[in-house]
Amino acid sequence: MSSEMLPAFIETSNVDKKQGINEHQEESQKPRLGEGCEPISKRQMKKLIKQKQWEEQRELRKQKRKEKRKRKKLERQCQMESNSDGNDRKRVRRDVVHSTLRLIIDCSFDDLMVLKDIKKLHKQIQRCYAENRRALHPVQFYLTSHGGQLKKNMDENDKGWVNWKDIHIKPEHYSELIKKEDLIYLTSDSPNILKELDESKAYVIGGLVDHNHHKGLTYKQASDYGINHAQLPLGNFVKMNSRKVLAVNHVFEIILEYLETRDWQEAFFTILPQRKGAVPTDKTCESASHDSQSVRMEECGSDSDSSEEEDSRNELDSPREEKQDKENHTESTVNPLPH
Repeated sequence: MSSEMLPAFIETSNVDKKQGINEHQEESQKPRLGEGCEPISKRQMKKLIKQKQWEEQRELRKQKRKEKRKRKKLERQCQMESNSDGNDRKRVRRDVVHSTLRLIIDCSFDDLMVLKDIKKLHKQIQRCYAENRRALHPVQFYLTSHGGQLKKNMDENDKGWVNWKDIHIKPEHYSELIKKEDLIYLTSDSPNILKELDESKAYVIGGLVDHNHHKGLTYKQASDYGINHAQLPLGNFVKMNSRKVLAVNHVFEIILEYLETRDWQEAFFTILPQRKGAVPTDKTCESASHDSQSVRMEECGSDSDSSEEEDSRNELDSPREEKQDKENHTESTVNPLPH
């Protein structure tokens, strides 16, 4: 290497060294994983990825919303044109006849329920409200003694309840709002069987999800207040494999269905869940007579055979009953109307 090129080579090598030193300093100044900041967990990393994807798809979502609005607008226009002579929907709305019957959910049992049961009651009330809004014969819906845990849960999880229509939500007790002679408390402990619904009366459903821990409570309350009480004629029309336990919304919906059909049996079998194993009482009578005939035929055989069959039947039935009891304890209930 010539003496003329040597200074230039030294100068360029010094520049490279300075650049390397500067890059090393910059890297050293960057916070390392675990030095100055906590490591990112897998969950946080997933959240960051989702957030990034959400931001990237913002325009796509906006476009989809626009398309959806246009599609709905076109559908409405087509519906209006095709039904210009009076559509089915309008005809159905004209057929809606509001019942004068008042149906009350008594929420005065707030302090007897844990938060889990309060949430179940809230969902049942939501279902009652929705069914009443779409019913052909909607009732005068009352929610009384509204407050405490229930109101707090509704404020936190369903803020739209303040805009509900066709419902009377009151903090007062039902006895302060309606005349005593107009009240009928629906409770399974009542000896009175309801045959017809009097639309001039106000029927009370106990808003209690207690898993059968407070038996007879609503019946006692009705008796203490001197209020008339009755139970739905469930046993006259229905035989169920499980206990006669119905949720608040099931009782509410059965009454709505009866107002439309005026047939208790049809109302029960339209609303009752399939898991209840409900069958008409006349069919159970037929099956019972058939069983009795078969028993008489078997009596002609040996006594030992019949006793062995009876033992095996008991062994099979007992775990089934235990399973049904466990299943019934997991659902929010009133018994078979609220107590």
